[in-house]
Amino acid sequence: MTVSIGRRNSISQFEGTSPRRPIRAAVSLGSLRAGVTVAALTLGLSGCQSVIDQTYTNDLKPSSKPQTVDEVQKNDPRAQMGAREHPRIVASYGGEYHDPKTERLVARIAGALTAVSENPTQSFRITILNSPAINAFALPGGYLYVTRGLLALANDASEVAAVLSHEMGHVTANHGIERQKREEAEVIASRVVAEVLSSDLAGKQALARGKLRLAAFSRQQELQADVIGVRMLGEAGYDPFAAARFLDSMAAYARYSSVDPDTDQSLDFLSSHPSAPQRVELARQHARAFGQEGTVGDTGRDYFLTGIDGLLYGDSPDEGYVRNQTFMHAKLGIRFEVPEGFRIDNKQEAVLATGPDEIAVRFDGVQADNNQSLANYMTSGWVAGLLPETVRETTINGMPAATARASAERWDFDVTVIRLDKQIFRFLTAVPKGSSALQSTADTLRQSFRRMTPQETAELKPLRVRVVKVQPGETITTMAARMMGTERKLDLFKLINALPAGASLTPGQRVKIISE
Repeated sequence: MTVSIGRRNSISQFEGTSPRRPIRAAVSLGSLRAGVTVAALTLGLSGCQSVIDQTYTNDLKPSSKPQTVDEVQKNDPRAQMGAREHPRIVASYGGEYHDPKTERLVARIAGALTAVSENPTQSFRITILNSPAINAFALPGGYLYVTRGLLALANDASEVAAVLSHEMGHVTANHGIERQKREEAEVIASRVVAEVLSSDLAGKQALARGKLRLAAFSRQQELQADVIGVRMLGEAGYDPFAAARFLDSMAAYARYSSVDPDTDQSLDFLSSHPSAPQRVELARQHARAFGQEGTVGDTGRDYFLTGIDGLLYGDSPDEGYVRNQTFMHAKLGIRFEVPEGFRIDNKQEAVLATGPDEIAVRFDGVQADNNQSLANYMTSGWVAGLLPETVRETTINGMPAATARASAERWDFDVTVIRLDKQIFRFLTAVPKGSSALQSTADTLRQSFRRMTPQETAELKPLRVRVVKVQPGETITTMAARMMGTERKLDLFKLINALPAGASLTPGQRVKIISE
């Protein structure tokens, strides 16, 4: 179903918004199951149900000739470029995330911004990606993407609007054409890797590693998108200071994670959108054109919290869960633990773990050939530098297994493979040459790998963002104690609620917690 708004004053849902241009552009939430298209400020559609959560004046009538984004874009070569790359982008980020409530929220925000776009004829297709990574980016032709991880970190609608308006700025300024050239070069590079390593998987992984570079623009383009984005925020009636505020939140997340934002893919947005202090201050300067901080614009916090209540947080069931030092996958029925001090990073292509002194672990699974012994599989050529004389067949918690050692210029490796049903699970542990930690690390992984019990499988549930009201007598400490999935409950609670040092809670205040 598509509904067209004929007059700007026929919708009254955006408290504090004041679009200043005729509404001509179209926006589509690409992740809506039925391919719903939303024109201008027409939001809140799912499948073929009626428009909901909105109040219209009596002169509003559905269009007899609804215009879809696909029709608007059909002769746009830039949109064809975006459409060509869209399936790969969605696949590399774990698919689309579907939740009607959250989709309506994003459509509502995007619709307000579309109405004040630099190019009112530009159409946009927004997709929510099913990824815990914190990222948003754009492809040529108006393809916009935001991850559920970014939605979970944001604290109000204006912060999400700040991100989307920035990406819309890239689109309307045609910044994507230059990136498309880099994207084509990245594809060529991945083919070279595949040929050199004789592995299509290696080529795919190289392409996945390149996706951050594909989202990167020049500093000049980033600053230009900042200016456009802040202006759109203010003209749409949102808090124009939200851009600087959310950059601060992401910087706080980087400190919480204690990782390098230039290399950690869970911080994709910071990797492709540098958040230098000077840039944050420039965003504040642009915002001051609308007034003083705290006195202008709507944050949209209340309807934002309603829209993300129940949002999936962290890993999805299809990729397994990380719980502190343990990885568990209910569908595969397996679990293992990493040594104390290691951090697990659950990627789509593999589970990675990093520890002190440059120790690294990779875990994945492949389909098993039941007619091939594990010793023969180990020497079949998939491990470079394998030392054949070290191959040993064994059993691990009742499952057939094999172990071996491998060596490269700077690294020593332990390789462990375990057969379970129709799959072979693989551990590759790497330490710098001469390190004494190889044996103990590999032993911890091997000995902890086992089948999950039926009770463990039944009890394993995904984590979600839950919006709750603070009750009388509750404090930041007591609320943080309700957090799940992290040992640093207080730190994460403060972070996802953007609570500064010395902050306190008041009864009735709505806050986010992470729980099942």
